[in-house]
Amino acid sequence: MNTVAATSTTAELPLVDHSADFPHPEDDPAYRVFIDSLSYLPPEEIEVVREAYLFSEYAHRGQRRLSGEAYITHPLAVAGAIAEWQMDVEGVVAALLHDVMEDTVVGKNEIAERFGKPVADLVDGLSKLDKIEFQSHEEAQAENFRKMLMAMARDLRVVLIKLADRHHNLQTMAAVRADKRRRIARETLEIYAPIASRLGLNKLFQELQDLSFHLIYPMRARVLARALNAARGNRRELLSRILEGIKGKLRDANIVAQVFGREKSLYSIYRKMLEKRLSFSQVLDVYGFRVVVTDVPTAYLTLGALHALYKPVPGKFKDYIAIPKPNGYQSLHTTLIGPHGTPFELQIRTEAMDNVAQEGIASHWLYKDSEAVGAELQQKTTKWFHSLLDLQSTAGDSSEFFEHVKVDLFPHEIYVFTPKGKIIALPRGATPVDLAYAVHTDIGNHSVAAHINFTLMPLATELTNGDRVDIVTAADAHPNAAWLAQVKTGRARSKIRHYLKTAHHDESTALGEKMLDQELRALGVVASEVPVSSWKNVLRDSGNKLIKEVYTDIGLGFRIAGVVARRLLAREEAPLVVTDNRPASLVIRGTEGMAVQFAPCCQPIPGDPIIGSIWKGKGLVIHTHDCLAIRKARSAKPTKWIEVEWEPEPGKLFSVRLRLMVQNTLGVLGRIATEISNSGTNIEHVNMDDKHPGLYTTLHFTVQVASRTSLARLMRGLRRIPEVARISRDQGLPA
Repeated sequence: MNTVAATSTTAELPLVDHSADFPHPEDDPAYRVFIDSLSYLPPEEIEVVREAYLFSEYAHRGQRRLSGEAYITHPLAVAGAIAEWQMDVEGVVAALLHDVMEDTVVGKNEIAERFGKPVADLVDGLSKLDKIEFQSHEEAQAENFRKMLMAMARDLRVVLIKLADRHHNLQTMAAVRADKRRRIARETLEIYAPIASRLGLNKLFQELQDLSFHLIYPMRARVLARALNAARGNRRELLSRILEGIKGKLRDANIVAQVFGREKSLYSIYRKMLEKRLSFSQVLDVYGFRVVVTDVPTAYLTLGALHALYKPVPGKFKDYIAIPKPNGYQSLHTTLIGPHGTPFELQIRTEAMDNVAQEGIASHWLYKDSEAVGAELQQKTTKWFHSLLDLQSTAGDSSEFFEHVKVDLFPHEIYVFTPKGKIIALPRGATPVDLAYAVHTDIGNHSVAAHINFTLMPLATELTNGDRVDIVTAADAHPNAAWLAQVKTGRARSKIRHYLKTAHHDESTALGEKMLDQELRALGVVASEVPVSSWKNVLRDSGNKLIKEVYTDIGLGFRIAGVVARRLLAREEAPLVVTDNRPASLVIRGTEGMAVQFAPCCQPIPGDPIIGSIWKGKGLVIHTHDCLAIRKARSAKPTKWIEVEWEPEPGKLFSVRLRLMVQNTLGVLGRIATEISNSGTNIEHVNMDDKHPGLYTTLHFTVQVASRTSLARLMRGLRRIPEVARISRDQGLPA
């Protein structure tokens, strides 16, 4: 965020400016603290940082933030945060220069000449992000976020500098308009804080949340902070007893460890109160303890010792050491019952794990003992960014892409196992379809069921922690729209939508070609005899580039087949009206896919007299001839309706609703279900009308049949059941 009051117009910037009008940087205490924090760099690299500071200060000279401070205070603060992570010299220099391309006349080439191409690339990537304000228009928000992801995927230092930039902006927003403060804070909660969490930057994640909370709800934050301070005083004695108890038990067990008390962040307490509808006094686990040990075996010994001291809460133990979180976090979590029945959370981990837990990906630079872990975490993070970028290739538009990304930014993970023992993290509530797409797109597209813990289960089954899942596939299986309501991952949602759109497009093309061929035959012409010159004229007039696109537009209802046929034959003067010489009926099999839809109001099945209507974007919708829902529409727009008939052998099952009035006797539902099953018919849904219980009750079945003949056979069988008083086909739902 660039909040400047004036803009520098200097075309060429010297390396050092000794103007007496401006104080020497060494006189600035903030600058001296910053330089002292660079002691981890060699002297020659510190000189490069000094030069970058002078360059940035001169470029921003004359600019001020809305608070009135010189603008250089902002890049200096961001670079100071980067130095706390002990990032390399290129990262620190880029932090000092991150706004010069956006707010001054300095270009990328000049930065590259003075500080090298890697620094120029970093600044260039950051400059593309600085105008991200995430206005109310979701499309612009998503487009900007795409740019941010691309820069992050190239170099992870970009995201760390950007997060430090956002952190400092949140700390210095007193002079910003209240509505703008709230908008930026909400954007931080929605995007930047989750990214910090995903990178394992737990400390920064909590600070971003708390700062945003204070900006969005200042009164609530103050009230909750006062309550937390009061509780801290009231519970001091209890917490001291627990702390001393833990230390004493570890001494008795000869375990060397550091024990720390910890407090939940203000925003996490607020979220818990909000989500579980609790008052502050009902949030018992505000405080917890962290035990840092020397190695992994000692961590498990510590767990055993402390479980012997305080009783653990069943179901509250989590082993993130054996199965780390995707962001590299490792720790043992358990909840214990302390004195007076007070529950508290305990975390046990090694020092290296503690470093990663606090600083995440930044621990790669900050802690040399975490370097191997940090390198692995960098690889995982880069892979995650690339997986997000992969979503944009299948997302239909920016808002859809943004929806997928937000799903991936809020994962409450569960861990499941493939048949080969590979561990895959999925969001809570995920189904086998999510797992299938996480493994490979083709497996997801051809999934039919799953063996969960060696039991065959449907794809809609919700997975739980530790499940062993083996996906069952079939070559002729394909995704359906119902999966979108079942999946939880952005990847699965994106791949399903991409398949459905592609399938819909292909099926609409085939339908459009069939409809145009029908119209041409009615005009006495075979489609293959239409000259190329006629098609060129139609393509020129329509704006389409390919004949296939014309077919697709017809199938989707964006063009009328009769009009296109007349233009192909240069017969525009012939009016498109209802006549006795209308085209022969369009023949359908019912297996055309999404291009042909069967109206839910009348649920047509083979054998029913049918009629079709083309709707823009939907394709051909089929109704029965006597459907009450379309009576007015047919008389108002007769040209919109197409005569349709069934192919002799459609080869598909169709849903039909049945209404049965039956005697209210014991076991009647079971006898009816058995008769339906014995007839080879599948039951999709059943419910009972219990509004007027008495001697008779009404049952509603939705069954799948191949034709009107098979439906009649089923209904005859049901009528033979003594308890069935009346049976009818239910076609009463509105369109």
